[in-house]
Amino acid sequence: MIDTVSSMTGFGRAKKSFDGFDVTVEIKSVNHRYFEFSSRVPRAYMFLDEKLKSCLQEKISRGKVEVGVVVEDTSGKSIVLDVNKDYADAYLTALRELGKVYDLEDDVKLSSLVSNSEIFVPRKTEIEDEVISLAVIETAKEALDVFVSMRGAEGKRLVDDVVSRTKTILSKVEFVESRSPETVKEYRQKLENKMKELLGDVHIDEQRLLTETAVFADKIAVDEETVRLRSHICELNNLFEVGGPIGRKLDFIVQEMNRETNTIGSKCSDIDITKTVVDIKAEIEKIREQIQNIE
Repeated sequence: MIDTVSSMTGFGRAKKSFDGFDVTVEIKSVNHRYFEFSSRVPRAYMFLDEKLKSCLQEKISRGKVEVGVVVEDTSGKSIVLDVNKDYADAYLTALRELGKVYDLEDDVKLSSLVSNSEIFVPRKTEIEDEVISLAVIETAKEALDVFVSMRGAEGKRLVDDVVSRTKTILSKVEFVESRSPETVKEYRQKLENKMKELLGDVHIDEQRLLTETAVFADKIAVDEETVRLRSHICELNNLFEVGGPIGRKLDFIVQEMNRETNTIGSKCSDIDITKTVVDIKAEIEKIREQIQNIE
């Protein structure tokens, strides 16, 4: 099975309801050389960090990934009121002492205590770790599926763009390959005209002319470079066919493409080839920018 080429930029969100609570998980990522994980998890559930990281690493190999988890109570039973009995005893004693001091009737009722908020201490009940762990991971997997799908769609767009640019480069390489021999012919003709101009009616040394032309042809020959450039483009496209995490390999190939193009540019003296090399370099730079986003 051929793997999808994925972008390192993506977003995925899922929300699921469980017995008494809802879980929302958001996953987002941007470019990064390696896999870097961070999370925003409620303090009570920090133990989920490693489990979430392991879950995501099953389908993500590169990118700076951030996961956010929100757990919301839907049962209405998450808050429990504990009675501060020591405080209540002291409060009740103080009330009765006050009655004695001022000779008041002892009519202390439950309502007298309820009015004092210090007697009741709210406490939030916690969901069992195992229950919340299973719920969060289940939700995270759904968010991850959305996330992976989005990265795949973006990856396809990147691949289509790069492939289109490689076709443009190949057409320009064809021009360089066809134009290069013509520059040799033009050089020979210019050299011959120059020699005639200088020597007049004196017989031109044909062997000398051939030798000078051969030296020039060897100096500007770019056959090896164009062959290697074609080979790199072929390898680039083969990697797209294979898919998977190929970003680092692509980066190396593009460096080699740029190296061959620079060599062609340094050898050529023809203005048309020079312009074409500039165009090729511009396309390679755009390809380099695009593959920085590929996982």
